[in-house]
Amino acid sequence: MSKIFEAFAQGKAFIPFITCGDPNLKTTAAVVRAAAENGADLIELGIPFSDPTAEGVVIQEANLRALKSGVTTDKVFDLVRALRGDVKVPMVFMTYANVIFSYGAEKFISTCNEIGIDGLILPDLPFEEKDEFLSTCKKYGVDLISMIAPTSENRIAMIAREAEGFVYIVSSLGVTGVRSEIKTDLTSIVAAVRANTKTPCAIGFGISTPAQAKQMASISDGAIVGSAIIKIIAKYGEAAPKFVGEYVKNMKDALRTLN
Repeated sequence: MSKIFEAFAQGKAFIPFITCGDPNLKTTAAVVRAAAENGADLIELGIPFSDPTAEGVVIQEANLRALKSGVTTDKVFDLVRALRGDVKVPMVFMTYANVIFSYGAEKFISTCNEIGIDGLILPDLPFEEKDEFLSTCKKYGVDLISMIAPTSENRIAMIAREAEGFVYIVSSLGVTGVRSEIKTDLTSIVAAVRANTKTPCAIGFGISTPAQAKQMASISDGAIVGSAIIKIIAKYGEAAPKFVGEYVKNMKDALRTLN
């Protein structure tokens, strides 16, 4: 069984997203540890990329700050190696296909296995083209996580049937970013996913408050938050780990009321 399933085994999962190297790798390490200590069930680590097409301005700027600080894929790998000494929750990379192509797919994915990365999320990889990486991911035991968007419609069943790790349900059209209200009919999307797979599903894009996280997790198996956390890091810089820890605790506490 995938280690990612463990993230959902104890009830509704809270999944924070963190851009590696924003503002520097030392702060990223402290933020990851603070998130894990305060209830994060699974952690998404973003490998910086110069053209993150799925991201809104908040995470785009985090990518640029990280790249300016000199972050490379190898440095991110070293970060995860160090974190795995004490961080036991599942961790996945969220990045873009070009990052893997430029590094070499086999080398990249085998290194994920070696350092303890449990899955990959590639927002720019169409479902129909996932075979580009799927066999290598299976070879090294790294889940290739599928995304389902409101526009997926008649493809939802097909994507869900082949899902690994967890299904990432995108709450809204457009890019990542905090939203005051999420209006998509997510209940029917989750129902279609659950009719076709036992793989857990979590909702991301636009979630920022405990009430929103609770609402999204009430209809799925978990909530994913990125931009709101990146905003805390942008505001507090190297002092951010304490504030991210407090935020994660509040979000996880909201989800615990559903268990």
